[in-house]
Amino acid sequence: MAASSSILSNTISSSLKNCQKSKSLAFSPLRFGQIGVKSSGFSLTNKSLKFKAANQLPVRSFTCRSSADPAESAVKVHEFCVYEMNERDRGSPAVLKLSQKPVFSLGDLIPFTNKLYTGDLEKRLGISAGICILIQNKPEMKGDRYEAIFSLYFGDYGHISVQGPYLTYGESHLAITGGSGIFEGAYGQVKLQQIVYPFKIFYTFYLKGIKGDLPKELLCKHVEPHPDVEASAAAKATHPEAAIPNFTD
Repeated sequence: MAASSSILSNTISSSLKNCQKSKSLAFSPLRFGQIGVKSSGFSLTNKSLKFKAANQLPVRSFTCRSSADPAESAVKVHEFCVYEMNERDRGSPAVLKLSQKPVFSLGDLIPFTNKLYTGDLEKRLGISAGICILIQNKPEMKGDRYEAIFSLYFGDYGHISVQGPYLTYGESHLAITGGSGIFEGAYGQVKLQQIVYPFKIFYTFYLKGIKGDLPKELLCKHVEPHPDVEASAAAKATHPEAAIPNFTD
């Protein structure tokens, strides 16, 4: 009986050891790859462990363009000059004193329209048309600061729209906000030089974004701005040879 009990005890002990080994094989992470255990959420191999999300989103790529991108620096800038002349024959400018104060004050409005000529003053181009909103009177500068919103019209060529600060006592830089015709897609800036307020202004445009080149008549060599500049007699009289096609009037 004692021998029989010893044999039975050894058999049970051996079975328990085999069971423990079996459990170790079934649940040990090192054995997963060997027995090919997989789940819907992840898989493990004996070479490497890889996690796969059940609802993995697609990877999306993007590019980042630096400020020094060669494509941007290669954008062509079209430079040309225009004179704006108030020849006192268009009832411009009008003055709307909304502030009702004796001096120009915030909110006063000045609608205007003047004539445009090429930079050499030999051809009539069209007109300017817009409005200036007084922002600040600057008595120490003997002038005013306006927010200007206006367009310059060039007959069949189209128009350019601009907006920004207009200083009656100095140089101004305004944004080009768009255009039509050959100026479609235009952006950039325009420098405005006050020659004689409010009668003579000289513009230098720095255009970007347009297709093709500008007409040669816009690229003429300009007359340097000074108080005595005047358009040619032919341009003032809008003779055919001294005006662009269907100039805006």
